[in-house]
Amino acid sequence: MAKKKAKQKKRQTPVKKKRKILYGRIFLAIFLLAMMIVLIVVLVPKKIKNISVSGNQFLSDQEVIELAGLEDYPSTFTHFSFQIKQALEDDVFVKSATVSKSWLYDVRITIEENRPLFYDTTKQKTILESGDEADGSFDVPTLVNYTPDTIYSKLIQKMKDLDTDIIRRISEMQYDPNDVDPNRFLFTMDDGNYVYLTANQLSNINNYVTIISKFSGKKGILYLDSGEYFQVMEG
Repeated sequence: MAKKKAKQKKRQTPVKKKRKILYGRIFLAIFLLAMMIVLIVVLVPKKIKNISVSGNQFLSDQEVIELAGLEDYPSTFTHFSFQIKQALEDDVFVKSATVSKSWLYDVRITIEENRPLFYDTTKQKTILESGDEADGSFDVPTLVNYTPDTIYSKLIQKMKDLDTDIIRRISEMQYDPNDVDPNRFLFTMDDGNYVYLTANQLSNINNYVTIISKFSGKKGILYLDSGEYFQVMEG
């Protein structure tokens, strides 16, 4: 009986199977790891080759490239499109940015500027479309005197509607109210003419080139605050 039990015990002992070493899979894993290391070593140091910029009117291409942190043409794999976009949009001069890459090494940047509107001599700052104040010199008019806050805010809002080329034609702006209108300004144009305007009618100056062409190159004062009356200056 004891022998029978010993035999049954022996039969119940599991047989250990030898595991096969899968050399093929190990080799494939090592090969793929090696290829990844080679790709990282070869590709990561590769620098951006070309940067194109569009949409900018006041900022130069180089300024946009510097704002994007790409002035040294760094590795394309350490400066992803979303990082470049974020760097641009973090700057006060940029409203929005679109960044794409072509063939990895060509970067295309399109921006919408937070346009500079004028330079305020009392604040010694450039005033942007958003109302933000910034340092920097731009081809914009100079506001030469103090303007009350409510009219100042209106001036910023109305200047947003002005064409960029018209903004560049204005040399100076002077707050110059009269008994009729407290919103009145005198604009000095870069061609030597003067224009009277009110903040409420500021968009009328978008037609400046067409209006002034009617007066055969004469110099004078254009009253756009009361129609289109032109007073020729003597001498």
